[in-house]
Amino acid sequence: MTSGEISESEARKPAARAAADGDAAITLPEAMTGRASPAKAAVGDKPVFAYIASLPQPQRGIAETVDALAAKTLPGLRRSVKWGMSYYGVGDGWCFSCGGFAGHVKLMFVNGAALEPVPPVTPVGMGKSTRGVELESIEDIDERQIAAWMKQVASVPGVGGGKR
Repeated sequence: MTSGEISESEARKPAARAAADGDAAITLPEAMTGRASPAKAAVGDKPVFAYIASLPQPQRGIAETVDALAAKTLPGLRRSVKWGMSYYGVGDGWCFSCGGFAGHVKLMFVNGAALEPVPPVTPVGMGKSTRGVELESIEDIDERQIAAWMKQVASVPGVGGGKR
C-alpha cells in the first residue's frame, strides 16, 4: 500500500459505527430513476455512515473506501444524504455524490465536465455537466485519480471553493 492509499480497516470505520446501530441492508435500484435508496435526507456524518452501512457488499466496501478517501483528501469535508445517496461538500456547496446501485456504486461530480481528465460516465437525471465513474469493485477505485477529481471540484466557486 502506498502512502496515498487507505487501509481497508480505515475505510470501514464510519460505516461500522452505523452498522452497530442496527441498520438493515436495502434493495438497490438498477439505475437512476429518482431516489437511489429509501435513505431519508439529513445533514451530517451520522446519516451518511448509516446509509453506507445499509448497503450490501460489495457496494458497502466501495462506498466506505470513497468516504474515507474524501475525508483524507478534503479538509473541512461536510456530509449529507440527499436523493437517497451520500453527498460531499466543502465551502458553500456540494461537490460530489456516491450512491449504491445494483452491481455498482456511482461516484458523480457536480460540474464534472470541467474536470481534467473528464470522468467517463454521464449519468441520467443528474444534470448536464455531471460526470463520474461507476465502480463495480474496490479494485476499480483509482485513488490517485479520484482524489485529484475531488480536489478539482472542491476548488470550483459555488460548488465547493467559496462564493461566486
